[in-house]
Amino acid sequence: MPKLYKEFTERLQTIADINYATGLLHWDMETYMPEKAAQRRSGQISTLSSLAHKKFCSSKTAKLLKACRKSKHISDDHMINIERCLEDYDKAVKLPAKFVAELSETTSKAYMAWIDARRNDDFSLFNDPLQKLIGLKKKETELMGYKEHPYEALLDNFEPKCTVAILDKLFEEVRRDLVPFVANIRNKTQVDNSFLHRFYSKDKQWEFGLHILKEMGYDFKAGRQDISEHPFTINFGSEDVRVTTRVDENNFANMTWSCIHEGGHALYEQGLPAKEYGLPLGSAASLAIHESQSRLWENMVGRSKDFWTANYPHLQSIFPENLSDISLDQFYAGINKVEASPIRTESDELHYHFHVMIRYEIEKGIFDETLKVSDLKEYWNAKYKDYLGLDIKSDNEGILQDIHWAHGSFGYFPTYSLGSFYAAQFYKKVNEVIPSLHNEIKEGNYQSLLNWLRSNIHMVGRKYFPNDLCKEVTAKDLDFKYFMDYATIKYGDIYK
Repeated sequence: MPKLYKEFTERLQTIADINYATGLLHWDMETYMPEKAAQRRSGQISTLSSLAHKKFCSSKTAKLLKACRKSKHISDDHMINIERCLEDYDKAVKLPAKFVAELSETTSKAYMAWIDARRNDDFSLFNDPLQKLIGLKKKETELMGYKEHPYEALLDNFEPKCTVAILDKLFEEVRRDLVPFVANIRNKTQVDNSFLHRFYSKDKQWEFGLHILKEMGYDFKAGRQDISEHPFTINFGSEDVRVTTRVDENNFANMTWSCIHEGGHALYEQGLPAKEYGLPLGSAASLAIHESQSRLWENMVGRSKDFWTANYPHLQSIFPENLSDISLDQFYAGINKVEASPIRTESDELHYHFHVMIRYEIEKGIFDETLKVSDLKEYWNAKYKDYLGLDIKSDNEGILQDIHWAHGSFGYFPTYSLGSFYAAQFYKKVNEVIPSLHNEIKEGNYQSLLNWLRSNIHMVGRKYFPNDLCKEVTAKDLDFKYFMDYATIKYGDIYK
């Protein structure tokens, strides 16, 4: 390794150490942190975030990047790290360190306000902290710059090269094809999933969730699972990738598919090359590609009949009093019931995209200033009535249900739908490459699938931009039709 590149690597890995230490404080804040620690924790996170930002944006980083770029002794892969870091650097230097510190501290306080608001089921307790946070995010769009729409400056943080025009077109296809498809299902005889709402003990659910994660290939020597208010995956390098979940003893679906979903995220992180720690090639391609992994495991695999052919007998043995009278066919239909729900994370995989559309429309409106924070609750509730035919009964059931705004993650939500559509396209491809995959999954063998994902998606890190990765893997641009084909076959069978 050339001395210049080694110096660059050491600098980036030092910055990664600081960022991951900050991440560990966030993980603790959402899992085990005592209540009185909240105020001091906000300052600690702010200090570390500012320190990492200053170090990355320093003139020394710039000199190293430019010198490496001119060097003739750096390999192609190493040059990808340089190019991606230059892109990151050009973005980062647009944000003053003082602004980064203020945004970090404001975000931590907003998160604690969101927790308080949820405890009291009262959005008004979150209104002012959210207003302040949005003000800073609007300033961020001005500092970062954009071509067509201010929202694009935030989108780029999660999905490079994504634009409002791309998303508008995609969601128009959702309205054109998916909305009438779901309406047609509503006219069919509804399947029964009442067995999911019998009493399932927390401890037994927990053990089953751990079992499924192990079966998927999640390495518990490089991770752990804990309880949090909102399920999430966090990593501190590929050798330490942690997942969280939540348990509802009267809703079996709540934890099980949360485990599978977060397990998909975690497998991606554990599959990134450890030798590229702190570098772009050791990082995920984008949030949508990340989401493609969780949605592929959660829905294409975890809600498939093949998957439960292998796992249902074991589940029945754990909960015989609940499931002995439920056949595999009944279970499969029930876990794929298509019914409007006010909660995004508990939604079926078709209505799910209506939830994302609502959030996308709201976020666009916030940043082009056609929506005010004071109007968000009313607008939210009206859209749920329009798109899902639901009357929202409480703030926790409505506008307080997601953690993302409390994290300042504006621009994140569209990646959920993008990820689902990438997942369908990837899954179509892997079944073409591995014709025996259905039978392997029926036998509880996921190794071929995981190996394919590792080779084609995980190990390449940020080598490609998201759509370029899609073309590299499937030979085609992202195409919504793959998701519609998948949905038509699957739900055509379930709903006859």
